[in-house]
Amino acid sequence: MSKLIIQGIAGAQGIAIGKAFVYAQQKLIVDTRLISPEKMAGELERLATAMESTRDQLAHVRAKALEKAGEEHASIFDAHIAILEDPSFLDDIKGLIENDCQTAACAVDNVAAQYVTLFSEMEDEYMRERAADLKDIGGRLLRNVLGLNPLELDQFDDEVIVIAHDLTPSDTVSLDKRYVKGFAVNIGGRTSHAAIIARTVEVPAVLGLGDITEKVQDGEIVILDGINGLVITQPNECQLDEYCKLAAKYNAARDELKKMATLPAVTPDGRHVEIAANIGVPGDVEAVLANGGDGVGLYRTEFLYMGQDQLPDEEKQFQAYKAVAESLDGKPLIIRTLDIGGDKELKCFALPHEPNPFLGWRAIRICLDRRDIFRTQLRAILRASAYGNVLIMYPMISGVGEVRQANAFLAEVKEELRQDSIPFDKNIKVGIMVEIPSAAITADIIAPEVDFFSIGTNDLCQYTLAVDRMNEQISGLYQPMHPAILRLVKNVIDVSHRHGKFTGMCGELAGEPLAAVILLGLGLDEFSMSASSMLLVKKIIRQVSFKAAKEIAEHALTLQTAEQINEYAAQTLKELGLNLD
Repeated sequence: MSKLIIQGIAGAQGIAIGKAFVYAQQKLIVDTRLISPEKMAGELERLATAMESTRDQLAHVRAKALEKAGEEHASIFDAHIAILEDPSFLDDIKGLIENDCQTAACAVDNVAAQYVTLFSEMEDEYMRERAADLKDIGGRLLRNVLGLNPLELDQFDDEVIVIAHDLTPSDTVSLDKRYVKGFAVNIGGRTSHAAIIARTVEVPAVLGLGDITEKVQDGEIVILDGINGLVITQPNECQLDEYCKLAAKYNAARDELKKMATLPAVTPDGRHVEIAANIGVPGDVEAVLANGGDGVGLYRTEFLYMGQDQLPDEEKQFQAYKAVAESLDGKPLIIRTLDIGGDKELKCFALPHEPNPFLGWRAIRICLDRRDIFRTQLRAILRASAYGNVLIMYPMISGVGEVRQANAFLAEVKEELRQDSIPFDKNIKVGIMVEIPSAAITADIIAPEVDFFSIGTNDLCQYTLAVDRMNEQISGLYQPMHPAILRLVKNVIDVSHRHGKFTGMCGELAGEPLAAVILLGLGLDEFSMSASSMLLVKKIIRQVSFKAAKEIAEHALTLQTAEQINEYAAQTLKELGLNLD
C-alpha cells in the first residue's frame, strides 16, 4: 500500500498512532429456500432460542456500557432490548415464517432490513443514524439464529487502531481503551451511536472514509487525526514527530476544557447565557449534567412513539417526562410536543402519502387535527410539570393562529386536570419553535401569545433557502450562516427582548463553535446542542466580552454571503486568541 492522507468525518476528537487492526466482519449466508409447513414449529423454536440469547447478550453489553460510558449510553441498549421485545418486530418475523414459509434466519434478515431501510431514508440525521442500532440488533439476532458466536472487540493484547467498514454500538462499547487507541470506519457520521460513544469514552474516531478498509493493511502503522478527520497511512518520521507533539497539546487542552463543566456560561463583562442540551430519551440527561448543562432546551418526544404498535398512553409519557424533570432538579426542561410527519413516520399512526411531506401534514398541524393525541400528551406534560421546571414548546408554527388554537386547547386540558384535582404547574411557560420563515418574520405578532422562542435552524435553513439537505447536488447551498438566516435570527431575538421574553436556539447552529460569538452578539439567551458540544461553546463564551461580540455580530450582518461570514467568524476567533481544540 502507498502512503495516503485520507479525509473523513471527525467523529470523536483526539490523535492516535498505532498498528492497524482491520476488522473484517463475516458475511452471513442466509438460506432463502422456503420451508415446508411441518418445519415451521422448529423454525419458531429456533427464533425463540435466538431471541433469548440475544436478550442475554444485550444485557451483558448494557452492563459493560454502564461500567465504561455511564447510564446515558447504557440506556442505548435498553432501547435495543425494547426493540427486540417489541411485539410488532417479533410478529413481523413470525409472520414471514408462518405465512410466507421463510426460515427463521431469512425472516429475521428481511424484517431487520426493512426497519434499517425505513430509518436510513429519513431526512433527519439523528434519526437516520438510528438505522445503525437496528442493524446491530438484526445482525446479533441473525448470528444467534445461525448458531454463530457473538463478535467481540475486547480480545487485544497490543495497542491498535481498529479499521472497519462500520462499528455497531455493541462493537464500540466492547472496545478496550487500554489497547484500542482509536477507530476509522468507511461509513457513519457525527451523530451515529458509534461516534457518540467514542466521544464519551474519549477514543478518537474518524468516520465516513469510504473505503479505508481497502487502503490499509493489517499491522501497518497509521496516524488517526480525530480533530481534522484524517487518516494517514505509512507516515514518515516528520509526520510521526509532528503528530506526537499535536497529541500532547490536544490532551492538555482537553484536560483544561473539562474544567468548564463546573463554571457558568458568563462573558468577562457579565453577560450570562444558558448552555442546554437536546435529548431524545431520559437516559441522555446524565451527559447533560456531567457537562455542566443548564437544562434541556429540546426534548424530542417522538422517540416515545417510534417503533410502537400503539400510541403511548398518558401514563407512559408522564413517567418519561417526570423522570427527566426530576433528574434535572429544577433546571429547565423544554418538552417539544409531537413532531412527526416529513421524514418521521410512525407504525402506530399511519400518515397519508403526500407529494411533499415536508410542506404537508406534520407536527402541530397533526396535533390540532387529532386532538385526542394532543390531549394525551399535554396531560402527561402538565402532570410532569409538578415535578420540575417544565416548559412546553409547539413545533412547526407558521403563524399566530396556530399558537392561539394550541393555547386554547391547552387551557381546556388544564381545566380538566383542575376538575380532577391533579397537580400541575399552573404557571407553566409555553413557547414555539421558530423554523418557518413566516414565524420569524411575524415574531412581533406571536410574541404576546408565548413566553419564549426557540429557533430550529435546521428547518429554518431548509425552508428559507429552499434547500433539501439530503440532495447532494445542492447540499452546498445549505448555509446556516447565510445573511438571510442571521437576519431572521436577529429579528426573533430583538422582538422577544422588546416583549420581555427569551430566545433560545436548538438547531445544529447552536453547537457550532464558529457561530458562537456571532450568536452571542446577536443576543441569544440560550444555546441548546448535543451534550458533547457544550463545554467548547461555553469556553468560547467565557473568553469573549459581550460588548466585543455585539460589534462582531453587527459587522457580520453587513456581509453579503455565507462564505464571507464564515471566513470573518474564523478570522475573528483567531484574532481573539480563542483556542477551539
